[in-house]
Amino acid sequence: MKYLIRNQIFGLIVLALIVVSCQTEEQPQVSQSEYSQEEVQLVSSHEIDQLILKSLKESGDFIWADQSDELILSALLQSDSVLTIGYQSADKELTNARIGLESVGQPQMQQAASKIIGLVRRIQKPQQNANSRMVDESLVHADLPFLEVKVSTLEVLQQLRALGEVRYFEPRGYEFDYSLAMDNPYARITSDSGCENEPQSIPSSDYSIIAPGAKSSWNYDQMGISQAWNQSSGAGITVGVIDTGLSPDQAMLNGSFNSGASSGRSVQRFGTYQTGLWWWKKYDGPHDQCGHGTAMAGVVAAPRNTVGNAVGVAYNSNLISVRGTSDVIFNSGNEKDGVAEALVLLGKRSDVKIISMSIGDLFSSAKVADAVRYAHNRGKLIFAAAGTSTSFTNWVGVIFPATMPETVAVTGVKEGNGYQRCDTCHSGAQVEFTVIMERASTNSKPLTTALYSNTPSTVGGSSVATATASGIAALVWAKYPNWTRDQVLNKMRNTADLYPSKNAQYGYGNLNAAVAVN
Repeated sequence: MKYLIRNQIFGLIVLALIVVSCQTEEQPQVSQSEYSQEEVQLVSSHEIDQLILKSLKESGDFIWADQSDELILSALLQSDSVLTIGYQSADKELTNARIGLESVGQPQMQQAASKIIGLVRRIQKPQQNANSRMVDESLVHADLPFLEVKVSTLEVLQQLRALGEVRYFEPRGYEFDYSLAMDNPYARITSDSGCENEPQSIPSSDYSIIAPGAKSSWNYDQMGISQAWNQSSGAGITVGVIDTGLSPDQAMLNGSFNSGASSGRSVQRFGTYQTGLWWWKKYDGPHDQCGHGTAMAGVVAAPRNTVGNAVGVAYNSNLISVRGTSDVIFNSGNEKDGVAEALVLLGKRSDVKIISMSIGDLFSSAKVADAVRYAHNRGKLIFAAAGTSTSFTNWVGVIFPATMPETVAVTGVKEGNGYQRCDTCHSGAQVEFTVIMERASTNSKPLTTALYSNTPSTVGGSSVATATASGIAALVWAKYPNWTRDQVLNKMRNTADLYPSKNAQYGYGNLNAAVAVN
């Protein structure tokens, strides 16, 4: 469990949180009429969404920490009222480069957390009605430098803004209306976008049969992956995939993970995504209920099998699957919690070299950003999808967390001369690498493992490009096991198609696994 609870004490001891399952819904704590005494003009959710949309179009991001206290209070009251607060000790600024290396258990950090919670309680206690639990509920993360507490008054935000111990604050549960980002005003984006992974009838021209009987995707030859297998298969390298989990019905990622030409490796599955209300959440398990996570894991590490299923890029690598989100877009409070916890889980493991994240959100989450830095500062090479969508307008560029300097942004392009992004892929200045993943004539996508069956499925977008890049990194690292993350990344850059130039939309261009492992 990744949270610690502080209830009635403000001392230095952080008590372990016990999560209790509760099926009843929490009622709104304070009616809007009770805020009239503060004369706060609340901003409607429609107005907030329009401001978010405007910021995305103008800057490519939306930062809660840059918004007014009135707007943040409005977002709080129209969601779960929970405020996420990044903190630091009073006498030392916590730089991004130190997150994950400096313990939040240090006395100075505990004092800072206690001071912030004490301030919130002191201000809100006189305004608390008899039935409210607001001021009694607070969570302090056990590994990351943020805490969460229910906030109901503008004065709290104003006081926090002036506090040196506060690095940022943002509403935990507010969700942007994604339909506003559509070309077609009648179009809708569903949160389960990308959750399709059924077995498919695939033309024989889109794969080749390789010993001892696996199907190798059509794009592997074009990316130098097939040729790289003469030098490396990813053995000894552990890749963590943060996504929607693993299907228990796909044998290649379960009991047959060591089969065919794949042996001596391990697959593990965890679930950090939780369902339920903030205070009474419960873990939802590691099983993929979407299909996207199974597809991405298959691209990275599916075995070189004997039964005609798709083979992964690094077919002898170890795999750790973490179900951090319920779907591809982690836009809810619980999904952001799950992704952050997944990054901490993998960041703590010394065996994990590479983290693959074919998921994201339109704009930044400071909490998830802290978790990305936690894993990065512990030496992990993190690949993130630049973005995939079928209805987003052309102005949408690279999405979070691929926008962060601590991640390596990847997108997909079509085969053929020149660079043309795939029909659903995003591109932009933050892109580091591209992967060929769409046929120019038929729009066919690469092969991967389906939710069930030995018949493969196909998968597209920057998602498969990211998983492919993660697999190529595993091939390189397995060939040079004593290298650091930076050495592996530089080898991938130096052997990419456009190096030493960097394109404004496609970075260093297509990876070449065969050259990278030589």
